[in-house]
Amino acid sequence: MPLLNSTIIRLNEITTLIEDKSKLTSENESLVKQMFKEINEKGERYDVDEIESWFENEGTWNVKDVIMRIVNISHYTQSKFEQTNKFRIVDDTCDDGDSCSCGH
Repeated sequence: MPLLNSTIIRLNEITTLIEDKSKLTSENESLVKQMFKEINEKGERYDVDEIESWFENEGTWNVKDVIMRIVNISHYTQSKFEQTNKFRIVDDTCDDGDSCSCGH
């Protein structure tokens, strides 16, 4: 699945905000986690391989270990988000407070 334009914009923000692309500081990692968390919360889906490809082809990311760390963060964040959503409880009460399961 190709990356959405809104996701590419966020990847460009990561590229702009991280000055030293040869290593990630803990602050950089926190920034990357937050960006991917926001992408997931907006309901945007991405293929982790597409994220990796984007960073490899972007031009300023030359250290494979740094790219892989960002890809791993994106995968972890997406997996964590999907697991959290899987276990959300759905409210099945009607507007009048009765349970809708009995057909009333």
